[in-house]
Amino acid sequence: MLKLDLTNKPAWLDLGHGVRVLLGPLTTAMMVAARNDPVVQALSEDAPLDESALTFAKALARNAALDWEGVGDAEGNIIPVSPEAINALLDVWPLFEVFQTDYVAKGLALDQEKNVLPPLPTGSSVGVGTTARAASPARAASPARPANKPAKTARKKSTRRKH
Repeated sequence: MLKLDLTNKPAWLDLGHGVRVLLGPLTTAMMVAARNDPVVQALSEDAPLDESALTFAKALARNAALDWEGVGDAEGNIIPVSPEAINALLDVWPLFEVFQTDYVAKGLALDQEKNVLPPLPTGSSVGVGTTARAASPARAASPARPANKPAKTARKKSTRRKH
């Protein structure tokens, strides 16, 4: 069962290293805005998956981040949330990973749940079709051969000569 949070309140996400980000709820509007972000739209079709993921996560964060704590400039002065600062924040690998796992992936997991389909394959199996033929219904329904019965073998030709 899908449990709806009808409050749609922003929530704090602890990224680690003393950094917390106040994020708006991951809604359809938020996802659409991130997909329509000019930087995301400018990605080429053959962009590597990791580049696409980082670009999309940054676009999503630029739309979702409302406030933060523990983020400062090189001199240690607290800086406000801005598109440039968000991009710099997500360039820090451990912080990106937490954002990706705890915010982005949860929304995508819910998207997969509603589709009742397994996640798309990644890596070398992407775009590869099935190589095995489907079993015929009659063959699939027939019981398996008992393990204690030997398999049938071909008949051997007799090597004896006839006189």
